[in-house]
Amino acid sequence: MKPIDYQARLHDARQYLLSHDFTRALPLYEKLTRANPGAAVLWFEYGNAASGLHRMDLADEAWGKALELGARNAELVGMIGHRYQSLRQPERARSCFGLAAAADPRAINPRISLAVLLEQTHQIDAARAAVEECLSIDPRDDQGRYFSAVLDRREGKLAEAETRLRDLIASEPRHPYVRYACRYELAQVLDRTDRYDEAMLHLGDAKALVRGLTDTRLLIRGYDQGAESARRFTESLPKDILQTWAGFFPESKRQPIPRLAFLGGHPRSGTTLLEQILDAHPDVAALDEPGAFIDFLQPAFQKSKDHSSARINGLRQTYIQTLLRELGTGAEGRLLVDKNPSPTARLPLWLRVFPELQVIIALRDPRDVLLSCYFQNIPLNAVNVNFLSFERLARHYADLMDIWLAVREWPGFRWMETRYEDTVADMEKEGRRVTGFLSLTWHEGQVRFHEKSRQKQMYSPTYQDVTRPVYSRSVGRWHAYEKHLAPILPDLEPYCRKFGYS
Repeated sequence: MKPIDYQARLHDARQYLLSHDFTRALPLYEKLTRANPGAAVLWFEYGNAASGLHRMDLADEAWGKALELGARNAELVGMIGHRYQSLRQPERARSCFGLAAAADPRAINPRISLAVLLEQTHQIDAARAAVEECLSIDPRDDQGRYFSAVLDRREGKLAEAETRLRDLIASEPRHPYVRYACRYELAQVLDRTDRYDEAMLHLGDAKALVRGLTDTRLLIRGYDQGAESARRFTESLPKDILQTWAGFFPESKRQPIPRLAFLGGHPRSGTTLLEQILDAHPDVAALDEPGAFIDFLQPAFQKSKDHSSARINGLRQTYIQTLLRELGTGAEGRLLVDKNPSPTARLPLWLRVFPELQVIIALRDPRDVLLSCYFQNIPLNAVNVNFLSFERLARHYADLMDIWLAVREWPGFRWMETRYEDTVADMEKEGRRVTGFLSLTWHEGQVRFHEKSRQKQMYSPTYQDVTRPVYSRSVGRWHAYEKHLAPILPDLEPYCRKFGYS
């Protein structure tokens, strides 16, 4: 390949990769790696294109070649680790971060990445060792100081965490994430020690810093357009739409798939707790916010107006295969539970593709829901941008729950609502009710769900909370922040009434 042709092809491949046009990117990278087989970065990008098309065997092969060629490139090895982390393969990610740290004895990033991964899998002592290694390299490193405070809070050392965080804030950290994350973390400590007004002040500062990092107005505009479209579409459908869809896709034309349930509701309504209680049943495989629906099923369905039985069967099979790939071995014959709060607003699509779907909706006092969301430090996107103010949170709650209120009036599918407060008051009683809805018998292991939760990688922001028995501290928490919630309480009142909260 001539140098000029090589550079042109490389430019095109990278443009396709950046725009997520993996179908066009992949064959270009195949030719580029043949032309220049010694370029580690090319193999890395080739793996990215392959993973975008869910061709994981090819991605593993390409990334393996990149690791072989670029073993001394700590940044490249770390990037491969982050790709495995995003694909929910924590052991491979951990291996890469370890290799990156070994490649550069002074590198902070792979050691912090390793510490984060260890903390998320509740290996606190090992995470502490990784952080201490960072601080031995640079005692003033922003990330190391911040994550040391996080570990203090995880260990219940609230006074030590507070001291570290206040010192860090006073030093005006330069790392953009640490600058706002340390304020979120301090707000958590202040909330735990009943200093509610000060917690709100630090949350406000954190959110102001986040707003300064991107054009949040653009994100909000994109969200509002999507939310309004989903609302209009749902409102346009007649109540007997499920019968109509069943006529287009009758049971006789559906290829068999494992039993499937959807666990939704608004974020912070207790979905993670329910997921873990169900996942402790030996006949259930529950997934913590997998990307199969958002990343594959929804965009694939919307790409074409072909809603034939053959095409829908193809979508169903690929979606299930994506779930099973994430679960790994041991999922055969088990009921699959996709726990995913935000796609609750896309229930019409769920039911269009999966008419047999069982739906569980988690409810919680809307005031506690929004307060809990406001405390969350989660990556900014077109949905989570609503978490930057109570006013936007109230709108997001209405957007999502109005769709549920409409869909639950449709006859022809199996659904139930379950209240977080009932689970907290009597976990076994409510757990039995939800388990029975899924036509399963309560299993004694479900009482000790938190023991299994400590042994697995979780992806919900509340992964720390479900590693201990059920507690009631979060019920009615909103009362301590009532004056801060006051402007949106009238907006929430109709939902409190409809869902039975006084």
